Amino acid sequence: MSYTEAEKLAEKPMPIDESRTFKAINIALLTVSDTRSLKDDSSGDILANRIAAKGHTLIHRSLIRDDQPKIIKQLNQWIDEETVDVIITTGGTGLTGRDITPEALDVVKDKDIPGFGELFRWLSYEKIGTSTVQSRACAVVSRGTYVFALPGSNGAVKDGWDGILDTQLDSRHRPCNFVELIPRLLEK
Repeated sequence: MSYTEAEKLAEKPMPIDESRTFKAINIALLTVSDTRSLKDDSSGDILANRIAAKGHTLIHRSLIRDDQPKIIKQLNQWIDEETVDVIITTGGTGLTGRDITPEALDVVKDKDIPGFGELFRWLSYEKIGTSTVQSRACAVVSRGTYVFALPGSNGAVKDGWDGILDTQLDSRHRPCNFVELIPRLLEK
């Protein structure tokens, strides 16, 4: 396949099968930041608005400082809550010494979803060029719950939601989506 053919394929939007029923899921949203509060958490607001606009339920929203034990504790609490299907974090995915969200996910994970970070950086590259290599956006499955870690910038959460999560968290998305796998995540 030539580069031009691959580009055309990448530009083609994946279909939403309108004949299928949309299944709303429960999402918990965690902002990780030393500098923001819930009052000025613009990236969290963007995600909360997109979650609601899509028809999902924002079941929890919280903000925690860049403190790995506290992040792990919050993640574990939500992971163990049967009503939480997905956790989305924003912030703490950079390279500084205080950025420890991916390390917190490493503690709670059962499986990595490596394609999430790869796709995020590919989408981000189109907007910020090589600066995307500084992002450690990642995703894992933990005890039957998806956990997605996005950077804290407004542009990054838009890229992550609009470019990946909007469709992958839509039960009508073809050829496959994360939602249809939720009942099978705990299979042995």
